[in-house]
Order: sequence, then C-alpha cells, then structure tokens
Amino acid sequence: MSDRGGIRRHALEDGDVSVAILNRGCITQDWQVPLRGTRVPVVLGYADPADYARNPRSLGIIAGRVANRISGAGFTLDGVRYDLPANEAPNHIHGGPQGLHARLWDMEADGPRAVRLTHVSTHGEGGYPGRLDLTVTIRLEGDALIYDMAATSDRPTLLNLAQHSYYSLGAETCRDFHVTLPASRHTVNDAAKIPTGEIAPTTGQPFDFRNGRRISEADPDGQGLDMNFVLDRGQARVTGNGLALEIETDQPCLQLYTGQYLTAEHTPLPGQRHAPFAGLCLEPQGYPNAVNTPGFPCPLVTPEHPYRQRTTVRIYQEDAA
Repeated sequence: MSDRGGIRRHALEDGDVSVAILNRGCITQDWQVPLRGTRVPVVLGYADPADYARNPRSLGIIAGRVANRISGAGFTLDGVRYDLPANEAPNHIHGGPQGLHARLWDMEADGPRAVRLTHVSTHGEGGYPGRLDLTVTIRLEGDALIYDMAATSDRPTLLNLAQHSYYSLGAETCRDFHVTLPASRHTVNDAAKIPTGEIAPTTGQPFDFRNGRRISEADPDGQGLDMNFVLDRGQARVTGNGLALEIETDQPCLQLYTGQYLTAEHTPLPGQRHAPFAGLCLEPQGYPNAVNTPGFPCPLVTPEHPYRQRTTVRIYQEDAA
C-alpha cells in the first residue's frame, strides 16, 4: 500500500490479474488482465492518483450518496426540504461536487486479495440528512472483482451507490462492443435525463439488448446512450477485443452509458486514449430520482433498515473461459 499526499493506493493481485484501488472515492484506478500473451488495462484511469482531485467524468468512483440525478437539486423527506448542490444545473448528480467520490476514505488490507474502505459521512454532508457509517470491501478472486457495500444510518436518509468504472476492455472504442442485458423495461427520461415516471418496454427499440447487440447497432447515429434499464435479473454481459465482461448484481436497475462525453482531462494510464466512446459504463443502482418520482421505490436507509449492495464483475479472455 502506497501513500501520496493523503491519497493511498492499494494493489490486489491474483495470478496474472491485478487491480489498483484508491482511497479517494473508493476509485478503481487500474485493472489489468491477460490477453493474447500480454496484459492489458480494462478500465480507464489516470496515471497519477493525485489527478483524481479533479475527476469530472467520474472515472472509477463509487458514486453517492445518491448516484444518478435528483431533479431540482433537492427533495423532501418526512416533511423537511433538503437542498443539494446543483452540479448539473438545475439538477443534482452523483452526490454533488463533494460527494463520496471526493472523500478520502480510511483504507486497510482485508486479507491477501481484498481491501476494506470506511467513511463516516456526517449529518448534512453534501446536503443530505443523517450520519452514515459506510464500508466498501473490494475483493479480487481470480478474474472476478467483488464490490460489497454496506452502510448504517442514525436517522432516515437516502443512499443509492453505484460503481462507475469505464470499461475499455483494452480497445479504443466501445462502439464495437456486443452487449447482452436482460432488461425488458427502461425508465423514460425527459430532455434533462430526469425520469418522467414512465417505465416503458424495450421491445422493438434499438436499445433492446435482451438477445444481444452491438452498441453501434443500438446507437446508429453515434449520439451515445445514457439510460437506465430495469433488470429482469441482475446480470449483464459484454464482449469486445477478445474479452468478456460479466456482471452480477442485487440491484434493481443498471445505467448504461457509452462515454460519449469523455474528454482527455489528465495523463491516462499507459496504452489508453481518453476520448468519446473510449469506455462503457455499466452502473448497478436503484431507481434514479426515486425520491421525487411517485411509484419508484425510494432508496431509504433507516437505523432499522441498513444498506447493502453486492456487485461482481468478471473480465476474462473469451477463449480462456
């Protein structure tokens, strides 16, 4: 484990697979897997951990307290109005500029191939009510990276965490990736990407990934996708560049974002180029803007009902499975 100005980096290794985790925002900085006799980075990252102090595209973070968007940058809970930073004006996204992604978490090794990160989010932090005691344990088992997230609160509050890596699979673009996503429904958005409350079928739509299709087929005009799918079962599969990615999650939804707004903010990891469509985000999460959308299950955490999430991501060479 290394330390640079308060930013700590911990390396996990299992065989030919290695993963680097930062204590800033529980960031997955680097993930290297074997491919055709060499090792390739499969998530986008910055070479210098200090550069994550400015991470406008949310590379590798655990987003929260509430991932995705909250309309009007605020909500009412138990009759009290809470105003949040409008960091995507007039709305709030990914916990705001000082959300969990911007915090330096405590970090310690948890056995030979796991790291445990903890953070106390105080009442009022980021505009949210309640003290949260958060724990994220990240474990490498062979070709699988397992994210276990847990939190307890001293009063009712909101919590909807989402792991936010950009999966490049060592390729230059994700538009050639083949995606299989068991989701027969999606949440319909308005022009600001705020859910209208309608849950519509994916049947017959270009973005119906249930039987698998390429990103370029789902998005033929190259405008990019950034939409939330309601999962029939907590799985997803992506193939590209000779690698397969499989996700298993206990979350009800998954946000698929094709990275069309990616820009070169800092020096990337060796062998990478950060540009539009250089990586694909697959973000397991609860329903977006649920606190302001009647009919959506609200991501409420109380002293009696703590938060739990487990998401497992496997990345491996297809012919080596």
